[in-house]
Amino acid sequence: MDYDIKDEGLAAKGKLRIEWADNQMPVLKTIRERFEKEKPLKGVKISACLHVTTETANLMRTLKAGGADAVLCASNPLSTQDDVAASLVKDFEIPVFAIKGEDNKTYYQHINSALDHKPVITMDDGADLISTLHSERKDQAQMIIGGTEETTTGVIRLKSMEEKKVLLFPVIAVNEANTKHLFDNRYGTGQSTIDGILRATNILMAGSTVVVSGYGWCGRGVATRARGMGANVIILEISPLRALEAVMDGYRVMTSIEAAKVGDIFITVTGDIHVLRKEHFEVMKDGTIIANSGHFNVEIDIPDLEKLSKERRTIRDFVEEFKLEDGRRINLLAEGRLVNLSSAEGHPASVMDMSFANQALSAEFLFKEGKNFEKKVYVVPKEIDEEIARLKLSSMGVNIDRLTDEQEKYLSSWEMGT
Repeated sequence: MDYDIKDEGLAAKGKLRIEWADNQMPVLKTIRERFEKEKPLKGVKISACLHVTTETANLMRTLKAGGADAVLCASNPLSTQDDVAASLVKDFEIPVFAIKGEDNKTYYQHINSALDHKPVITMDDGADLISTLHSERKDQAQMIIGGTEETTTGVIRLKSMEEKKVLLFPVIAVNEANTKHLFDNRYGTGQSTIDGILRATNILMAGSTVVVSGYGWCGRGVATRARGMGANVIILEISPLRALEAVMDGYRVMTSIEAAKVGDIFITVTGDIHVLRKEHFEVMKDGTIIANSGHFNVEIDIPDLEKLSKERRTIRDFVEEFKLEDGRRINLLAEGRLVNLSSAEGHPASVMDMSFANQALSAEFLFKEGKNFEKKVYVVPKEIDEEIARLKLSSMGVNIDRLTDEQEKYLSSWEMGT
């Protein structure tokens, strides 16, 4: 078995952590039990480019239980948990190509190693597998039934490819499932982002001014958790509707240059490039902390920050201090990469339970139906979304009502009225 990880000796610790996460992922466990009996993915080659975490490990176990021949590489150089990678290789015999802190060259070598597996289904978190197939390995793309995409940034890239008619196979946008983005993005990103910042800095959130760039589902989650810890929260938005919603939710909303002068902690969650840049760094307070929780490390213009600085040093793990010409210090967390996965452990397992249930069931759906699809980006079928919600409620011991026959008739008629 070909693989590339840091140290197989870490496997024992990783296995315990994988088991701990599995205890909090009842939906995925239920799917795995069915997969073990039915083998709906028997012989299917799957290459996954995801964050190598305990939760992802349980997804890979589920795919293998379903009969899939699956391999895994990292979707971010800093998000890999080396003990988990070791356990997947040693305990579960799943090939992994991922080392925490790998350089850019190694990162893409690992992506190509995963593609050397000759998959017929791809799983992405950021669309790096798909973009590599489309830019460097087009011939191989012809054998792909379809792919899945986990995150907002990846979906943006894929929809752009579809619009320009360059997408070579269908992709299911797992991120668009209600049981993914309404929970993972809001509750998962909200909690894990604050967790990452606190682990890296050990600062007191209460009383600080936190500036959140973007008020999508991730931004809403981060803002809610920051306010819950006593922070004064400012929202930056370019959408009038989202800005108005943020005001109605009780947050201050202003321009980025206004916020740059008063913020203590800045968190970007937009999916766009250079959200924080030179003009912002030039007016930020001494000791400002800047962090990103969007998928790629482009939301903060790090080259601009480097040009403005006369000195830089790593002052804590995952904290790099940049000293500007006038003596002000700006602290960049986790190299501008995903702070929640770089300096913490990412989302809690219980919320990833639904996200990865979507991945597993979407892979099954693709294998059954993908050959009939056009080369487009598809949403997760409503039936899968609702089944995951039902299983999650059941695991929590929550029961809900059903419509009576009279109520169903009323909702489907126009004659009854008032």
